[in-house]
Amino acid sequence: MSENDVIPMDTLAKVYLKIRGKMQALTKEYEAALADLQTKRDEVASAMRDNMKALGVKSVRTDYGTVIMSIKTRYETHDWESFHKFVVQNDAVDLLERRIAQKNMAKFLEDNPDLLPPGLNSDSKYEVTVRKPTN
Repeated sequence: MSENDVIPMDTLAKVYLKIRGKMQALTKEYEAALADLQTKRDEVASAMRDNMKALGVKSVRTDYGTVIMSIKTRYETHDWESFHKFVVQNDAVDLLERRIAQKNMAKFLEDNPDLLPPGLNSDSKYEVTVRKPTN
């Protein structure tokens, strides 16, 4: 591409915003359709659960697949400070998920440039963002 073939930044920004707007519209449409399907699926699941409770069974074989009813338990805390202390006191690090808090790690590395956790990998790349003009 020669200097004469450079696309003006105004044109690129306009196209970028148009594409982003279309993506946002499609995302809203998708999310609305997905929410509707999830509601319908939940209603069907509730009816199956009610039927299975009434029958006193935990699974039912059908021509379309086996329907299984199980108990799913999720754990959460509203007191992270106490929970962290509990984890440390009981050497129970496995109670936590294996995921690095991105902003906290960036701040830690900024504050401790000579202290690098073993096995840490990073991937940096340039990103381009276009903000609409403010009036």
